[in-house]
Amino acid sequence: MVIGMTSTTFEISGHRIVKSLGVVRGISVRSRSIFGSIGAVFQTLFGGNISLLAELCDKARGEAFALMLRHAGETGANAIVGVRYDATEIMNGVSEVLCYGTAVVVEPVVRMTEVQA
Repeated sequence: MVIGMTSTTFEISGHRIVKSLGVVRGISVRSRSIFGSIGAVFQTLFGGNISLLAELCDKARGEAFALMLRHAGETGANAIVGVRYDATEIMNGVSEVLCYGTAVVVEPVVRMTEVQA
């Protein structure tokens, strides 16, 4: 099933949760390449944004998010609430990014004015 909505809150505006399917997660473990590490060292010498590491972090978060969506789809969910990220350095230069939330089935809330129209 395709996940249509995600939220960091525990509800989705205009929808009601009809079924909770449990925790879903996506995990990405990434390391810096030797070239990325050397490049990052040079960037730290000049200060400011370390774009090589920012790109690595963005890729890891994006991959973890996509894996969480896939996991939720496998459960039959159409939305995920309570989405969170966590990151841990497993060893020097190797980080784990975890994206998790609660897989749910939601349906639109029908208001009385919509029924009368």
